[in-house]
Amino acid sequence: MAKEKNKFFVVWHGHKPGIYKTWRDCQMQVNGFAGAKFKGFKRYENALEAFKKGPEDYWGIDFFETSLSKEQLQKIGTPIKNSIAVDAAWNTATQDMEYQGVMANTGEVIFHKGPFKDATNNVGEFLAIVHALAYLKKNNSDIPIYSDSRNAISWVEDKEHRSSLKLTENNKVIFDMLDRAIKWLKNNSYSNKILKWETKAWGENPADFGRK
Repeated sequence: MAKEKNKFFVVWHGHKPGIYKTWRDCQMQVNGFAGAKFKGFKRYENALEAFKKGPEDYWGIDFFETSLSKEQLQKIGTPIKNSIAVDAAWNTATQDMEYQGVMANTGEVIFHKGPFKDATNNVGEFLAIVHALAYLKKNNSDIPIYSDSRNAISWVEDKEHRSSLKLTENNKVIFDMLDRAIKWLKNNSYSNKILKWETKAWGENPADFGRK
C-alpha cells in the first residue's frame, strides 16, 4: 500500500485532529467521520507545516516532498516560470528514444520528436536542448531552458557530444541529427541561459514523460 511509505499522517477534519505516526491511528480518527480530511507525509516537518496551514493547499492535491532542508531550498531558489523545460525518455526494452520541450509554466508542448531506434537518453537530452535553442532563436526569445541532465548541458557548452553510441541501420537519422546539432551550435550565438532543473527541490521536470 502507498500509505505504508508515509511516516506521519495529518488529520485536519476527524474525530480528533492532529498528527499521527501510523496509518492505523489515522484511520481511527477518520473512519465514520463525515467530511474527513487527512493526508500522509514522509517527513514530520512537512506534516507539521501542513497541519498548521490547513487542508486547502494539500487535500486532493499532489504534494511533492523534498528531503532537502529549508536552508538548502532557499539556496537553490525557485525555477523561472517563463522558461522551456526539455527532457528525453529511453525505453530499456526497445531502446527507443524520444524527446520533447514544454513551457514550464503551462505544460504546453512546444515540440516532440521520436521515437527513434537505437538511441540513448543522453543523446535525446542533448538534442532536446539544441532543439529548444534553435526554436527560441527563431522566435527571438531569450527565455531560459531547463534540463535535468548535467551531461547534456556540458555537451552543449562544449559544442560537442561525447556519446559512445554505435552507428546502426536503425539510427542513421540520429547521427544526422547530432551532426546538424553540433553544426548549429558552432555557427550560432544565443543569449538563453541553460539551467539545471533541480529535481530534488522542485519535483519532476515539467517535460518528464512520467514513465518512471
